Amino acid sequence: MGSADRIIRVIIAAILVALYFMEVVTGTLGIVLLVVAGIFLITSITGFCGLYPLFGIRTCPKESKKE
Repeated sequence: MGSADRIIRVIIAAILVALYFMEVVTGTLGIVLLVVAGIFLITSITGFCGLYPLFGIRTCPKESKKE
C-alpha cells in the first residue's frame, strides 16, 4: 500500500469518527461507519489491505532490482 493511500485512509477514518461523535451520523449507520473507520486505520497502520490482492490493485510503487 502506498503512502498516499495510507494518508487518505487515515483522513477518511478521522472524518467518519468526527461525524459519529458530532452526532451527524447515528444509529446503525454510525456504528457501521465506526467499524469502517477502524478497518481503514488498521489497514493504514499495517500497510496491507486484504481486498487489494483479490482485485489485483497495487498502490505501492514497484521496487527496482539492482544487479
